[in-house]
Amino acid sequence: MPASATKSLRVAVLADSDTRWKWGALTAQRLTPADAEVRLDGYLLRGRATPTARQLKEVGVRADSLREVTGAEFLRAMTDESYDILVLALVGGGVQAMLHGLRAAWGPGERPVVVTGYVGVVYEKLADGLLLRHGADLVLANSRHDADRFRAVYEGVGADASAVTEVALPFLGGAPYTGEQEPYTVVFAAQPSVPDSRKDRTYLLNRLIEHARRHPEREVLLKLRSKPGEHTTHIEELPYQKLVQNADVPANFRLVYGHMGEVLDRTDLLVTVSSTAALEALHRRIPTVVLTDLGVREVLGNHHFTGSGCLASWDQLDAGHRPAPDEEWVARQGVAADGSYGTAFDTARERIAALLQRPGGLPPLAPYYTPQTAPGYLPGILARHHLGPDGTPLPGAPAADKEPGPVRQIVRRAARGAYRHGVQRVAPVIRRMGEL
Repeated sequence: MPASATKSLRVAVLADSDTRWKWGALTAQRLTPADAEVRLDGYLLRGRATPTARQLKEVGVRADSLREVTGAEFLRAMTDESYDILVLALVGGGVQAMLHGLRAAWGPGERPVVVTGYVGVVYEKLADGLLLRHGADLVLANSRHDADRFRAVYEGVGADASAVTEVALPFLGGAPYTGEQEPYTVVFAAQPSVPDSRKDRTYLLNRLIEHARRHPEREVLLKLRSKPGEHTTHIEELPYQKLVQNADVPANFRLVYGHMGEVLDRTDLLVTVSSTAALEALHRRIPTVVLTDLGVREVLGNHHFTGSGCLASWDQLDAGHRPAPDEEWVARQGVAADGSYGTAFDTARERIAALLQRPGGLPPLAPYYTPQTAPGYLPGILARHHLGPDGTPLPGAPAADKEPGPVRQIVRRAARGAYRHGVQRVAPVIRRMGEL
């Protein structure tokens, strides 16, 4: 790509939720040299979790352009525009579909370096998610621990593992914790889908409120990811905002939104079930607790923190327990609390620079899954994104040559509202009826 020779880079990010837009855009910034002139174009894949304007503002990442697209529109844009780097910040199936769609769209011609990875802790569907991401030029691993696991999976199925590249979470940062502040602030980082039952979520909420009641001198904050009606990477059927409506809360307890980094600026103790916020806090050496009250289980994701020194219960916290993280565990998780974070993306930048200068350009994308290796799996993934077995858009695939008109926008908002109402109101009722 000629742009790379002039230290002017064009970068595109395709994301399907607020969290993935944050990861993708910040990753794009980390992957480009500090002295390069960078143009960042953002594409938001239309779907149930397409970020709202408020969510985009909360992420705090500015793009030179940002627009909502269907899969077909995005593929068309990638043939009309010339980029140096493309970051696919999507769920695994979305990455696989776009890799096949882009392979068909670009053919043997010039193309950008394609990068993908994970938003945070990888604690479930490891093989499935990794193989769906195979085919990108770089598959980013957020830690040494993840890089080792990623390579083992690829090599174990006979797939090329050279794309695996160790980096770190792109949104780590902020001032190191210097000690207790006034007032002492406890923050519970909520997650949209963990835990997923009303009973467990109500239990956690009640324990948080009780902690505030036991310690009136403290400020106790419930940090929420989204407002009612908004969706994030994961579906939230039982928002804490609704659960807290009928609760008797003390004056020192309140709900907060906003950028996690700003909340951590005033945090003395971060409590969560398994949120990536735990890694952000550990990076800043803020005392961090991963709760064991509901067990240490794969379904909760807190099993990832075994060996961290951070596992504890509300009873222990109420009694004054303060965790001491295991330094070796922290180092293997890419938290980089030792000050090495500034160099965490150097290898990835060097690999991208080498790929951009590759004689003869880059070869066509080559995912592990093909109609030959996965004939009973791949076609369904492609069809969900309106692509045929060869990666080309199916007849009638959603697409448009212009911005949606007012009627289309109203219909789309109504459809999203109906979907979210079904997820948040109707589905739980049906599930409860099924348990009778």
